[in-house]
This record gives sequence, C-alpha cells and structure tokens, in this order.
Amino acid sequence: MSKKLVIVESPSKSKTIEKYLGSDYKVVASMGHIRDLATSGKYGFGIDIEDDFKPNYTVIKGKNKLVKELKKQVNDSSYVYLATDPDREGEAISWHLYDTLGLKDKDYERIVFNEITKNVILDSFKKARKIDDNLVKSQETRRMLDRIIGFRLSKLMQSKTGGKSAGRVQSVALKLIVDREREIEAFKEEEYYEIDAHFKDMDSKLDSYKNDKLEIKTEDEAKNILSKLSNDFKVENVDKKEKEKRGKYPFTTSTLQQEASTKLNFSSKKTMSVAQKLYEGISLKDETVGLISYMRTDSIRLSDEFIGSTYKYIEENYGKEYIGYVKKSKNKDNVQDAHEAIRPTSIYRNPESVKEYLTNDEYKLYSIIYYRALASLMKNAKVLATTIILDNNDYKFKTTGQIVVFDGYLKVYSKYEDTNDKELPDLKVGDILNTDDIEYTRHTTNPPARYTESKLIKEMEELGIGRPSTYATTIAIIQERGYVKLIEKKFHPTEIGIETTDKLQEFFKDIINVKYTKEMEDDLDKIADGDLDYIELLKRFYGDFEPKVKDAFSNMEKKPAEETGEMCPNCGSPMVIRKSRYGEFEACSNYPTCKYIKQEKKEIKEIMNCPKCEGKIVEKTTKRGKTFYGCNNYPKCDFASWDKPTGEYCPNCNSVLVEHKDKIKCVNCDYEK
Repeated sequence: MSKKLVIVESPSKSKTIEKYLGSDYKVVASMGHIRDLATSGKYGFGIDIEDDFKPNYTVIKGKNKLVKELKKQVNDSSYVYLATDPDREGEAISWHLYDTLGLKDKDYERIVFNEITKNVILDSFKKARKIDDNLVKSQETRRMLDRIIGFRLSKLMQSKTGGKSAGRVQSVALKLIVDREREIEAFKEEEYYEIDAHFKDMDSKLDSYKNDKLEIKTEDEAKNILSKLSNDFKVENVDKKEKEKRGKYPFTTSTLQQEASTKLNFSSKKTMSVAQKLYEGISLKDETVGLISYMRTDSIRLSDEFIGSTYKYIEENYGKEYIGYVKKSKNKDNVQDAHEAIRPTSIYRNPESVKEYLTNDEYKLYSIIYYRALASLMKNAKVLATTIILDNNDYKFKTTGQIVVFDGYLKVYSKYEDTNDKELPDLKVGDILNTDDIEYTRHTTNPPARYTESKLIKEMEELGIGRPSTYATTIAIIQERGYVKLIEKKFHPTEIGIETTDKLQEFFKDIINVKYTKEMEDDLDKIADGDLDYIELLKRFYGDFEPKVKDAFSNMEKKPAEETGEMCPNCGSPMVIRKSRYGEFEACSNYPTCKYIKQEKKEIKEIMNCPKCEGKIVEKTTKRGKTFYGCNNYPKCDFASWDKPTGEYCPNCNSVLVEHKDKIKCVNCDYEK
C-alpha cells in the first residue's frame, strides 16, 4: 500500500515530523522555494507586463533533480500534504509545489502548524484545508514588485553611480541611516549647567525656582545661583507611591531580534538562524522536538493551552500570588496573519533541563524566549517610588528613587531587565539637611544617536517598512553592498551609500520613502484579505514607476570614473577604475575607441613539477576569479585540477595527489589517504 506524502521545507524538519507520523507517511523536504521568476522577457523581469503582469516561473538552478524526485514521490503516494511554513511565503511555496508537481485538488491538502511537537502536528491533519489563493497572490505581488523595482533601480545605479543595487525596502532602510547622519552633521551643540547637592545618603539636583522650571544656559548663571544657596536644605515634601511595573509582551520576530541584539549581542541574521534550529527540532534524550513556536510572527497572542499550562506551572513553582494576566495588544495595525507569539512549546521544558543538548548560542536564545513568555503571564511587579523635594531659599532640589516591594515577573526576568533600585533615606517634612558640597557641572546637548541594529529594526517596525521576517536580510544587504559600515555597533553610511540615496531621492522621492513603502505593505495586506485586486495594484504602481525610471536613465548625471593617475600606454588617455561583475579593474577612459585594460601582474605560485611534461604546476585564475591548478606549458600540456596538489605523487600510478575536502586523493586512480 502506497504511503501518504508530506512535503515540508527543510530536511531537519522532515526528520522530526516523520518520527511523529509513523510508517503510513513519508516526509520529504522541498529545500525552500523550488521556483522563482525567470530572468527573461522585458528588462529580465520574468513578467509579461502587457498580459496583466503574467509571471513566468522557472525551476531554480540546481533544483531540477530535486523536482524530478518530488514528482516521483508524488506519483508513488496515495495522497499529498503540503506542510510548508505558516505564513504568506510558506503559502506561496505550497502553491509552487502544487503547480510544478501537477497536483489535483482531490489529491492534496494544505496543513499548517505553529510548532513542531507531536500533538500539534497530528492535530494539524484534522484541520487540513486547500491553498489560500489570496495569501499566494499577496506574496506573488510582493515578489513581482521587488523584482521590478530591484532590477530597474539596480541597473540604473550601476550605470550612473558606484552603487550595486537598490530595492523597495533596502533603499528606504538606507535612507533612514543617511538621514540620521545628516541630522548629526547639522546638529549644533548647546551648553547647559546643572547644580547638585551631595549629602551623606543621597544626591539632589536643582529642579526649579519657586514654581518655575530652571534652565541654566551659562556658567555665570550657575555661579549666581550658587551664591544664593545656603548650606541648609529643608525637606519640603516626601511623596511615596506604590506603582506597578508592567511585564512585557512575549516576543514577536522584531522584538526578539532587538532583545537578542542588546542583551546577547546577536546580529539579526544570527538570531533568526539559531531560532530556526530551535523551531525545527532538537534531539533530546528520548525525543526530537521543536523547542519554540514559529519564529516569523507579528503577533503577541498565546494559545489557550499554553496559557493554561503556564498558569499551572507558575502556581506550582512560585505560588498563586505570581499568576498574572494575558496582555492584549493596544495596536492591531500591521499584524500579519493569525500566528502566536514566539514561545516555548512546553513551559515544563525549562532551559536548564535541555542545556546539555544545545549549543551555547541555542541555550542563550532559548533561555530569553522561555523566560520572556513565562514572565508575560506573571503578575506585574510593584515598586515603591519616592520623590523628595528640598528647599533652599526658594530653589527646589529633587531626588527620586524606587525599591521593588513585590518582584512579580521580575522573579524570572530580572536577568534581562535592570530594576534600577535606589533606596532613599527615611526623611520627614520639616527635616533639615546640611551640606557644603554643592557644585555646578557643565554639559552639552547630544546629537541624535546613530542607529544600532536593534534601533533600526525597531524604527522599521514602527514605520511599517517591510516585514519582520525580512529585516535581517535587508540589513545584511545594505552592509554587503558597502552602503553602510558597522562601527562600534552603530551604522555609518559610506560615501557610496550617501550618493546612492541622494540619486534615488532626486528622481524617486515619491516612491523611495517611508509613507509610500508603508502604503504598499497595507495594499499587500488588502490583497491577502481579498479586498484588493493584485493586477490593479501592479498596473497603478508600474504606470507611475516606469516613466520615472526612463526619465532617470535619460537625465541622471553619470558619476565620472575615478582616475588612477596613470596614462594609457596605447593612446595617452587617463586610466580609470571600472567595475564588472567580477570586481574592479583598470582600463583606458577612451573606451570604446581604445580598449586597453591593464593586466595585473600576479606572482606565479609554483606548486610542483608537472607529471605530464617538464613544466611546473602553477596556481591560475579563471575569468570569473575561481582558482585552479594547471601546467605552465598550457596549451602544449593540458594538466589541470580544481583541487590543490600536495606536492606528492600517488604510490599506485605516480599521478598527482590533491587536497579534496578532508581527504588526500589521486587525480587519476581511486587511491585515498
């Protein structure tokens, strides 16, 4: 009897799930996307603009063999379940599998799950459905928009500037960094002064004169005030209030990336990579199980089952008085799909119990996810906040402090959150404090801070730019393109990053901006909800975008090539630095009249004597920059190898031995060592 086939995205996930389902099921992996837009047609879009933006899909390079194998698996199966990730991209991958593998509606169902645990996986089969076409169209439209904008603007930047690429989201993220740099450059610092009185058990800062707040702008003002103060300070008011310190929501993708950046020093890319492993499955002593729920989510919702088990856990381990409440989001906007927050799949699987099965990074990330979810369901902490006002000749000095009187959620989360405890002396109204330690200090206002990775992600989320699942990729791209540098954990735009931004703003300020990008995300949400036709959106966008691109190609001033200071030996014109897909090279500025290219003189690395002639095996480079090893008597001798020769010969056939992966092998026979 043929088995039922389940197709997931990753091999590690498939191994975990297959253990849960038993012998009637076979679980295989698509290795993510199997198809993408072709690079044929107008501008290489792979989209027929004239035929209502009809996409032309092609199997991704290197995946034809996998697709062939998946088709065979489908033909050998009695039924197919598409179990890709529970978001729009996962829905699109399922649709591509459905279409490419030739599935019929009667032969398949789509299942989704938020965590990889046995009960949840088995339950997902009871809720099987068909592919959601609206979600697919939303993701498909996003892909087409990114392709059109990316291809056209990247080509423009490459031809007119030193930039390598531009994009719908990456160029707006870069603009945020460039705009902040301009704010810093334009900032003019101002000086101001503060006056502090130092007592035995506390310090107090001058706050106001009578009922008016004080701003001390000059040193003369500070000295004048100091001359009017006595050494005696009278306690005018002591205000003690008990306040609640509210616990935070469980993690979303964005807040996890932010917290992992500040608390664990993880990049967003690293955070998502480690979280993926925790989600897909970890081999414990008696089982393989996903430790966290799906990590690409905008939601702070927790399942009723998790809430119930966590309340029970809190009562068992900390007492009833620590049981809190479910925190509801105040802002429902910009939340994609009805997912849960990121949480542990079992509250009873605490970090210490699984530490031996995790790498150090996995343990750190799992711990912060676990304790954040646990803390979100614990009672708020309570602090006693005290404010003391001292009077000195109508000058009012203010001191604040607080102490925790009930730790609440801080019982488990204080490791990640500073409580700033500061206990003040027990004073009463009318008490007199005496000190001669009164001083003024000079300060200057600070410019706006540059973005850290955490702050940039927070800003992008608040502005509605892109999606949390794309933040890590966006940040990685602007770094890889050389548009920004990370110096002391802060983003600094490079010269080419500033130039690229300025050129885009000159011609595309109506498109490359926060407002337009957010509105585009809102429209994609409407497509997902079935409230907007995707062709209507694409036509409206392209009708506005393409004329701007043509204008930019015609009128954008091209950046002159950088001169090297040398002259062309053929025609005497200046030599300049040019770029190709394989890197920079020096060429004549009089191209195409003069096609001189300076050849780099590379040191020839001789490896050993050639076994086929009297020549030497040397290190060579292909036109694409890939290293190989060949005879210096080429073309008379055709010896060549991608693997580096060791300098030794095979004891069996006297051919060359080479380094191949972690082995030494012969280029001619089966000898290995």
